[in-house]
Amino acid sequence: MLFDDTYKTIENQGEGLFKDRSSRFISFALPVTNEEEIKQHLNLLRKKYHDARHHCYAYRLGFDKSVFRINDDGEPSGTAGKPILGQMLSFDVTNILIVVIRYFGGIKLGVSGLINAYKTAAFQAITSTKIITKTVNDIYDIRFDYISMNEVMKIIKEENLELLAHNYDLPCTIRFSVRKNESLRVSDKLMKINNLIITFIKTA
Repeated sequence: MLFDDTYKTIENQGEGLFKDRSSRFISFALPVTNEEEIKQHLNLLRKKYHDARHHCYAYRLGFDKSVFRINDDGEPSGTAGKPILGQMLSFDVTNILIVVIRYFGGIKLGVSGLINAYKTAAFQAITSTKIITKTVNDIYDIRFDYISMNEVMKIIKEENLELLAHNYDLPCTIRFSVRKNESLRVSDKLMKINNLIITFIKTA
């Protein structure tokens, strides 16, 4: 059985606005790939909306969806971060950060009201952008003699490999990306070329 080498994420930033009893919930869905990007987005939003009462968020990272975190930022436990994450699970998206910023209107919403507000604001942010499917790819480096250039380029063209970097000084080096389910077959094909060295870099 082949490994499921696709995952869903968002194409670009989405935004939403939900109001309930004078409280405003401003939401942002942001495509991210690592925790450093997440910190930068959070810092920018905290500066821009510095007068807001709460900055609640959730994120999910990795093609295997194994990294996630929720933050209620002072709201009652389970009323903010969890319903935000719940929308990510509903849409089965990863590599995404959703931040919901609350301006308190003076009237308490109660637990069910808060859960509904954060859930709805997160839903609005996700649905205001486009959900796309991406492939999980393996990245390799290859080193080879210049005399093998035609053989290498023939395989790259046949397999429609994505070139990430190249250097045609001696020895020649190329970094390429290949879909996970095609990875073993393509690497076996390349290894048949004389004096070619192939090195696995990472899965992304």
